[in-house]
Amino acid sequence: MRGHQKITVVTGGSRGIGAAICRRLAVEGHDVVVGYRSDEAAARAVTAEVESAGRRALAVAVDTADEHDVAALFEAAAALGPVTGLVNNAGVSGPNGRLADADPAGMRAALEVNLLGYLLCARQAVRAMTASGGGCVVNVSSAAATLGSPGQYVHYAAAKAAVDALTVGLSKEVAADGIRVNCVAPGTVWTDFHEDPQRPAKVAENIPMRRAGHPDEIAGAVAWLLSDDASYATGAVLRVAGGM
Repeated sequence: MRGHQKITVVTGGSRGIGAAICRRLAVEGHDVVVGYRSDEAAARAVTAEVESAGRRALAVAVDTADEHDVAALFEAAAALGPVTGLVNNAGVSGPNGRLADADPAGMRAALEVNLLGYLLCARQAVRAMTASGGGCVVNVSSAAATLGSPGQYVHYAAAKAAVDALTVGLSKEVAADGIRVNCVAPGTVWTDFHEDPQRPAKVAENIPMRRAGHPDEIAGAVAWLLSDDASYATGAVLRVAGGM
């Protein structure tokens, strides 16, 4: 997609890692579509930051586990022009604790967002990018995919392991169509994702770098994978986890 205006859809773009990604992409020259679930005010604040960087922005409410919502998201994005990028970032932790105590309905809802949502968004992105000559997908996974998150949210780790598999499989499926598919797997990051707001500080001693990460550090990795500098990278799972 060299020479084309970059138009990137970021799901879960209103807060935390997603918001940092939107801001970084604006600096890198992307027009950005901020997908959000419910916090319109936060999404509007992010679009304002994108616009202040001189780029175009849209905020679109979307339930990524709903195929009709996902189709509407990409239809709205097309108003800016051909979509060249997708960052699959929207996610929820679901029940927190031992698997034996987990609520099935809560696990099901989390799996729908953390895995089905990624599949539906990737499906829609591939359709759009195939028609327009190519593009890039970056899935946001987690170090939990290989660490397993025992005693916390095994179901979340399982979903993220599936995201890694999705990345590898889809990258091979669409490479000949000019579409690159990669993945960033963050470790513990300072965001409001955690049930315990102080968890990043509490687990820092177990991280080789002795600290949790920051959203901007994840955003930089995502931006690189979407850039022309990563033009020969596809099927990669880039771990950004402080050594975990």
